Amino acid sequence: MASTYSARSRAIEPFHVMALLARANELQAAGHDVIHLEIGEPDFTTAEPIVRAGQAALAAGHTRYTAARGLPALREAIAGFYASRYGVELDPQRVLVTPGGSGALLLASSLLVDVGQHWLLADPGYPCNRHFLRLIEAAAKLVSVGPAQRYQLNAPLLDEHWDAHTAGVLVASPANPTGTLLSRDELAELSAASKRHGGHLVVDEIYHGLTYGVDAETVLKVDDDAFVLNSFSKYFGMTGWRLGWLVAPPAAVPELEKLAQNLYISAPSMAQYAALACFEPATLAILEQRRHAFAQRRDFLLPALRELGFGIAVEPQGAFYLYADISAFGGDAFAFCQYFLETQHVAFTPGLDFGRHLASQHVRFAYTQALPRLEQAVERIARGLRGWQG
Repeated sequence: MASTYSARSRAIEPFHVMALLARANELQAAGHDVIHLEIGEPDFTTAEPIVRAGQAALAAGHTRYTAARGLPALREAIAGFYASRYGVELDPQRVLVTPGGSGALLLASSLLVDVGQHWLLADPGYPCNRHFLRLIEAAAKLVSVGPAQRYQLNAPLLDEHWDAHTAGVLVASPANPTGTLLSRDELAELSAASKRHGGHLVVDEIYHGLTYGVDAETVLKVDDDAFVLNSFSKYFGMTGWRLGWLVAPPAAVPELEKLAQNLYISAPSMAQYAALACFEPATLAILEQRRHAFAQRRDFLLPALRELGFGIAVEPQGAFYLYADISAFGGDAFAFCQYFLETQHVAFTPGLDFGRHLASQHVRFAYTQALPRLEQAVERIARGLRGWQG
């Protein structure tokens, strides 16, 4: 029966980590203490001011559809955030509120890429990006990047890999799984290269706010024509509320609004009302405390893993991941992850989920657990390495 399903569905790969997560949950249900470093979700629950705003919206009956572009008040608040955080004057009319960052990616890819075209994407990178492109009968052209490029695309790589079927480039800063950033100059060079080739620049800024020792630059500082994907999930801690946004050039907004009307009607109304509280000073103070906690976790786990022999050539400046080379230990990354889950009850993600380039010798750790749990995880990993037969 499966052969009757669409080719596009069969071509979209599952998250390999989901099999590990299912097994981790089985072990946990059997009474084992599993330390979860595999899922890219903050361990903090949504900040209380946001929860209260959501509860008030429900109590007030704000449960109906909103406009496809989102609540005007929320779009204005997002534009105000760009002014206060980045010094960028942004017309709220250019902001579309979406069901998660995924909704923003769906709109952007649907608008900008035709059948038979592709975007250039960094390998390793977030896997859903290439899968969204396949869904719309387009493709991703993966470009291998490593420590020498800080795992990021750059203008020379665009010049090298751009061809007649390239519609644009999608980059992420900070990036998943590597946590690296693009500087203002690098964004400007990517913008110039994209325009030189006649394509679009799309920038995933979903992990903005979660940076350590440096502020992430928005591409809107250097390119007013860029498309920007963002989300309330990571810095704002609203993963289950499913809310994000897309910033687009003014000429693109009517087409995007039409797509939104047809694809999902509107983002969840109660989530939008809740998100209005994200930009209040009291909420931002809570979020900044959490950012400092993530910084402390990174500053513990990074040297601890390096001391054990994991190769982390580039210090991540953002997100909450460490992308580690396990070639010093030998063996395949998926088997490596299975071994540590089964023997030490520590779950982390194989590189196969993030692309093709040297994927079998990399794993990703998400430092989304409190420091005491990370300390336990390091102790267990150290113990497990002594028995690993890679």
